[in-house]
Amino acid sequence: MKSRAPGVLRSRVYLHIGEPKTGTTFLQQVMWSNHAQLAAQGIVLPGYSHRDHSRASRDLREAPRMAGDPAASWAGEWDVLTGQALRAPWAAVISDEVLAACNPPQADRGIRSLLPAEIHVVLTVRDTASLLRAEWQETVKCRATVPWEEWLAGVMGTASAADRRRRSWFWTVHDTLATLRMWSRHIPPDHVHVITVPRQGPAEALWARFAAVLGIESSCIDVPSARVNCSLGLAEAEFLRRMNEALPDGMPDWFYTRNIKQILAHQVLSARSAQPRLALPAAQQEWASEQSEILFAGLRDAKYHLVGDLHDLLPPPASGRYVSPASVPAQQLLDAAVHAAAALADHQFRASHPVRAQPQKPRGLRQRASKLEWAVLNGLWTRRLLHNTSHLAPVRRLRVLIWCLLTHPARHRPNPALAGDLVDGGGENRTHSPGRRRVRART
Repeated sequence: MKSRAPGVLRSRVYLHIGEPKTGTTFLQQVMWSNHAQLAAQGIVLPGYSHRDHSRASRDLREAPRMAGDPAASWAGEWDVLTGQALRAPWAAVISDEVLAACNPPQADRGIRSLLPAEIHVVLTVRDTASLLRAEWQETVKCRATVPWEEWLAGVMGTASAADRRRRSWFWTVHDTLATLRMWSRHIPPDHVHVITVPRQGPAEALWARFAAVLGIESSCIDVPSARVNCSLGLAEAEFLRRMNEALPDGMPDWFYTRNIKQILAHQVLSARSAQPRLALPAAQQEWASEQSEILFAGLRDAKYHLVGDLHDLLPPPASGRYVSPASVPAQQLLDAAVHAAAALADHQFRASHPVRAQPQKPRGLRQRASKLEWAVLNGLWTRRLLHNTSHLAPVRRLRVLIWCLLTHPARHRPNPALAGDLVDGGGENRTHSPGRRRVRART
């Protein structure tokens, strides 16, 4: 990247590209529920919610749109989001875990579209054993029907393939070293931040590591107590897998995502009382440990900025007797099925008989004007019209201007204690603020 003239302040963009199932949803939840506090520290989130980041990611990855999907087109969304990010006066964060699935040309476009900002790539990583368990459950939440042991054999069978990213979704998003090489081709290695997910301790520890990369004070941010996208118990996961087998082929995937995944899996099944959890068979546990050691060595020898402890990537020894999901007692499956049926019936009732909340009247002329401005510029009709025409460059530029008007990013001035290293001196790109605490990996 070219350096600006000495004394010129340039913005910084953090691209949090994944990986999936490494606490990404938790981090996004923390950021969006504290977006005003982050802005006060100089960190802007482009868009209006994480949905905008997800739509932009789909555009960048050229993801096909499901037939009949009522969601608006996402063509042009990446240019809109990056245009907004480049308007941040100090720093912006783009976060979507499926960006890890980009191929090399897509990753190159992602990086180049953010020039001339100082670009930082952030990747969160996790030990292979727990990652495998989480990813199989995620496939089940996405309508898969492949049993646990069969899915696991498929992942292991493609591990040594040269084209494993193409042959297996697991390796598409979890071939960590290949992903890092792909995204770091045009930026300095110390602008690539690898954060290990703490193996033990509170979730706040992961946020503290992420905040250290952003160069902000983590204790000033409220970490939500409610968790999203939690794991399922053994019976719940197997029940959902068998339910997927019974669903009619005619049910569209977008309907499944909105109703079965979001409501049944995330809100109902994951909230049930503690149940036995999925584990790895003994032989596969040894293989997962070997994969973690390969990643450990690769990151130890790389020049990336490591945050946390590399030993977090080494899974603990297996404990207890292995229980296959296929052998879950019928009574446990029945209990999960009864709760699922009751929850879906309740959801259907609430959807057909919604409780109408009394709208709060705006107080004062300024609040009335602000509400009217939002309704006109970002109301449902306006938003859908702009989304469906964002393949046109003038519309994309208009959306960036509307976002600037509604969110006023220029009001959020950089914190001088954090922004000192954003001034290029003599062409040198410095990564860390004077007050930033760099957490080194212990190897």
